[in-house]
Amino acid sequence: MDERPVDDYEPKTLIEAIRYYSDLDIATKTFAALRWPDGVTCPYCVSKENYYAPSRRIWKCKSCRKQFSPKVGTICEDSAIGFDKWLSAMWLIANDKNGISSHELHRALGVTQKTAWFMLQRIRLAMHTGTFEKAIDQVEVDETFIGGKARNMHKWIREQKITGTGGKDKTMVVGVLERGGKIRARVQGSQKKTALQALVREHVEPGAEVFTDALKSYEGLHPEFAHQVVDHAVEYVKGNVHTNGMVNFWSLLKRTLKGTYVSVAPYHLFRYLDEQSFRFNERRDKQGDRGRFKIVVRGCSGKRLTYKKLTGKPQSRKT
Repeated sequence: MDERPVDDYEPKTLIEAIRYYSDLDIATKTFAALRWPDGVTCPYCVSKENYYAPSRRIWKCKSCRKQFSPKVGTICEDSAIGFDKWLSAMWLIANDKNGISSHELHRALGVTQKTAWFMLQRIRLAMHTGTFEKAIDQVEVDETFIGGKARNMHKWIREQKITGTGGKDKTMVVGVLERGGKIRARVQGSQKKTALQALVREHVEPGAEVFTDALKSYEGLHPEFAHQVVDHAVEYVKGNVHTNGMVNFWSLLKRTLKGTYVSVAPYHLFRYLDEQSFRFNERRDKQGDRGRFKIVVRGCSGKRLTYKKLTGKPQSRKT
């Protein structure tokens, strides 16, 4: 039997996707076709000589004689969840501007909240698109702080955790946005000049125009970059000099974190940055929701995230 979907139909909306991928055979073949666009390949010996066992929805390699599922070597490996639910979850998180919480997903798919949370964290790993390409031309660099407000905390938590003012007890995040291009955002452990300027040099091509606020840590970039500053205590736009693109991204990120996820542990924050950066970078995809969904599925291969690695403790067999 051919390993590709039974026809060339591709859903364009959420309701079409849910209906189409509710057929487990179609969902499995769709994932296989997107993972292996040049034909199903054995993940163990890389041979293309194999045959499909429809009763079990697996392939068997003619070379090494091993059986394998499209889940092997992906974020879905060792998951008992079928591709009908995996693909629906990927479609939802790839295209919902404000994200989808694990509680929403567990109700929508009929899985436990713990399982839904684990699925979402693995899908965020698939959304991570590390690149060695540096930003060129006009680049905005800005930082923000993520964390709860002291006035919203219980008194005993506030007394234990709040040791200063401003962003002292929050997590610092820095973003590099190429105007008309893509954003790179990551958790930054230090606001010192050496750390911030090293990040700029890592992600920005020498000679590019770099726009920042008046933070002292950015001083000294000028010989290597065309560095221009806008002082937010005075103005937010000075001709072409502004960081409004980054401010827009921070607004989207915080709306998602506060409105949908409510609370995010600092050690998981980078995964939520990957999620928001993915949607921001792929917002102009000409294929729309379908295109973003396909990019996420293709990003599943070669990535693995176990529950023990994610949380530091083994997963319960009851889940």
